[in-house]
Amino acid sequence: MVGASNVFNQIIEKDLDGLMDRTKGRPLPSGRMQPRPAFILGSVLALAGIAILYVINPQTAMFGAISIFMYVSLYTPLKTKTPLAVFVGAFPGAIPFMLGWVAATNDFGIEPGTLFMIQFFWQFPHFWAIGWFLFEDYKKGGFFMLPNGKKDEGTAIQIILYSIWTVLASLIPAFGVTGRLYITPVSAVLVFGLGCWLIYYAVRLYKQKTDKAARQLMLVSVTYITLLQIIFVVDKFIR
Repeated sequence: MVGASNVFNQIIEKDLDGLMDRTKGRPLPSGRMQPRPAFILGSVLALAGIAILYVINPQTAMFGAISIFMYVSLYTPLKTKTPLAVFVGAFPGAIPFMLGWVAATNDFGIEPGTLFMIQFFWQFPHFWAIGWFLFEDYKKGGFFMLPNGKKDEGTAIQIILYSIWTVLASLIPAFGVTGRLYITPVSAVLVFGLGCWLIYYAVRLYKQKTDKAARQLMLVSVTYITLLQIIFVVDKFIR
């Protein structure tokens, strides 16, 4: 499903990708592949993904199809129009995190909703950090990725705020208010420690306002969400 979204995205942005150093080597802008076979590949991946998820249960397939639609039809075209594209893209970006729960239970309730919320908030500091250190390259393609359209104090403050909200959302399962999704106090302490680490690098970007600090925040954000998921899973086996 993610592969299909990426294929369709690259078909739509073929010409713009050719303007940016980061993407000009992709198959379509470099001429190694033509749009027609790319479209066939994307369609096959989309249909196969939906079919596989439907075999698991219809709700999982529905959310998977929604994620492709929002990513390709809403997020992709908005990237050259408004910084709100990151907000719109956070919806399909957060769906995969919750799909495992929906696949296992065939139910969308507070538990997958909480997982969705964690991933939703996390994407803002993550993508804004990328938008910061790739600002000049994105500018070549006409993409608006930062909330203020510039690498300034306002953007850095928003990155800190969304980092805090990410950490708070990650700790909600420790309070027993999210149904069958909960973590032990030990895991909560570990998640809190991870959160302090993430917020520290967000504040560091605010203070330094450098591409290096933004790149480091991006790497920390990836490590944060990876370790968070590991903690959530391992927690089920240490009670």
